[in-house]
Amino acid sequence: MKSQELRNGMAIDVNGAAWMVVTYDHVKPGKGPAYTQVKLKNLITGSHMEKRFRSGETVEQLSLDRREMEYLYSESAGGVFMDLETYDQITVPKDMLGNTLNYIKANGQVTAHVLKGQVINIDMPVVVDLEVTDTTPGIKDATKTNQLKEATLETGVKTRVPPFIKIGELVRVNTETGEYQCRATE
Repeated sequence: MKSQELRNGMAIDVNGAAWMVVTYDHVKPGKGPAYTQVKLKNLITGSHMEKRFRSGETVEQLSLDRREMEYLYSESAGGVFMDLETYDQITVPKDMLGNTLNYIKANGQVTAHVLKGQVINIDMPVVVDLEVTDTTPGIKDATKTNQLKEATLETGVKTRVPPFIKIGELVRVNTETGEYQCRATE
């Protein structure tokens, strides 16, 4: 395919590695030839890079399957997921998952990107709702200050929450930063 046909979410091959287009911009400067500026995310390592393609340059598009999978449990090798169409169980290595297991509950559903039968990326929502399982008791009139206390969530990850949050409450947490967002409503 031609470089000007790139769109967000496409998977392409750059120097033998699988990359996903995060953003693209077709640029036509006043002087010189047009080009496509893209921001790419490596589907294996998660690293980012920017690349410029000349107008008309050929780019190899990869065909990624997007499959709905259910997280079953964690083991020493990684996380075990079940394909919801074929019911096959797949172990995804821990180094590929990164901090994904910190924010996904057992039986939680995710979208997996599959290339040539191998899971290469897991899409997580930007925020998730998790229950607080352990935290110190709140202090009366604690809302007057902007201090946070540590809380352990149901997946075992720790975050900092406002003093009025109690054990058993659902909180919304950002999966990219690990920060508390707000109380979650059911």
